[in-house]
Amino acid sequence: MTFKKLIGAGLAGLGALAMAVLFIDPSLAQTAPAAAEAAPAAAAALVINKGDNAWMMVSTVLVLLMTIPGLALFYGGLVRPKNMLSVLTHVFYTVCIVTVIWVVYGYSLAFTGGSTMIGGLDKLFLKGVTVDSQAVTFSVGVPISEYVYICFQMTFAAITPALIVGAFAERMKFSAVAIFIPLWVTLIYFPIAHMVWYWAGPDAIDAAAKAVAAAADGAAKTAAQAKLDEVLADGGMVFLWGAIDFAGGTVVHINAGIAGLVGAICVGKRTGFGKELMSPHSLVMTMIGASLLWVGWFGFNAGSNLEATGGSTIALINTFVATAAAALSWMFAEWILKGKPSLLGLLSGCIAGLVAVTPASGFAGPMGALVLGLIAGVVCLFFVTTVKNALGYDDALDVFGVHCIGGIVGAIGTGILVAPMLGGTGIMDYTTGKVADYDLITQVIAQCKAVLLTLVWSGVGSFIIFKVIDFTIGLRPTVEKEREGLDLTDHNERAYNM
Repeated sequence: MTFKKLIGAGLAGLGALAMAVLFIDPSLAQTAPAAAEAAPAAAAALVINKGDNAWMMVSTVLVLLMTIPGLALFYGGLVRPKNMLSVLTHVFYTVCIVTVIWVVYGYSLAFTGGSTMIGGLDKLFLKGVTVDSQAVTFSVGVPISEYVYICFQMTFAAITPALIVGAFAERMKFSAVAIFIPLWVTLIYFPIAHMVWYWAGPDAIDAAAKAVAAAADGAAKTAAQAKLDEVLADGGMVFLWGAIDFAGGTVVHINAGIAGLVGAICVGKRTGFGKELMSPHSLVMTMIGASLLWVGWFGFNAGSNLEATGGSTIALINTFVATAAAALSWMFAEWILKGKPSLLGLLSGCIAGLVAVTPASGFAGPMGALVLGLIAGVVCLFFVTTVKNALGYDDALDVFGVHCIGGIVGAIGTGILVAPMLGGTGIMDYTTGKVADYDLITQVIAQCKAVLLTLVWSGVGSFIIFKVIDFTIGLRPTVEKEREGLDLTDHNERAYNM
């Protein structure tokens, strides 16, 4: 091992471990309640529904299935044989390092009070969490076990950076990936998750609203209203804008997609890109991976309801309908344009539909999800072919074209399809206990603001992280090592010994 390799590997390991014990500025920590915090003392007597808990445990395992083996096989089949193990290692490592980081400080930064942009340290090392701790859902007085909620959100944190590695597949050395992942989840994912998903929870809002209604005189009512205003203001910045994201259109897909594009540009094109054939080595494996992704996505979307209720059922059917529609729209559009339908097109459309319906899954009606899928398939096809070819970037596995663009279509479409007049569920107002009045322009503007914030935060932040790594240990192997394949040069292994 050369001195440079030794330094690179050492920095990678130290960087990963350092991220796992990183302490964020304690001045950010406050005591505001979070959606996933233990229920307050007044609600300690609430009984957890075993069915909800069981459903959430199953959903959690399904989301893990999406990543390993689903995403790993989907990506692995799309690369050349000499880089198969490299991609599998990137994905599996990501799950492992993010899991450790999540329980050390990630959960606390994402889902406790602090500021509107990042949480605090109240749950550092899962402080105060026990088997009796409760996390609120979207129904007043209906908690689930906090450990279940922690694990469920952990799988989201793990799959998001795992999506990114497909953009720079086959040409980024493992030591750089090992440092990039912990830095990215800490500086990009946790703040975005907090800004989009953190709120005080329905129980806190309901209790504060009832206190206002029960106030007997002017002074009491003023004090109660001040408390209600405080509770309503306790949320992430994007959440307070009124933007909605049921299961991760912004937090997961746009976030990872734009980071993937930035990474593909910063790392540069694969050696021989545009001159050599770089076709997938196993579409059979990719088909298996895509199928596992679709199966696991039911946990991703329907599980995001946090309860085994009607909200889960609408997310379930939407995940069927939008996915099938997008797969067909991509396949038929490609058939018209290229003269033949392809399995890869069908699978790519499937993923595009899953991405697009993710933010809308619990808000849109089935016919709205159908239309969303049809649109997403064609739009994503346009970006991974026409736009990608015109701009010449090497997004190896189309992370930007499918996840970022599909996420944008879904995020903005959610603002439209949530409308009750279009079969959507509307948005619950917990101060009144009923669905709020819907305003199309206001909601779409909020959705667009969420999209823009995610693009800027993730795009700029990812660029800085990539550049810092490039200036220290470097992002790429030598041309000779890249031609030999990362399986051997990074891991001294072969995917196939024949």
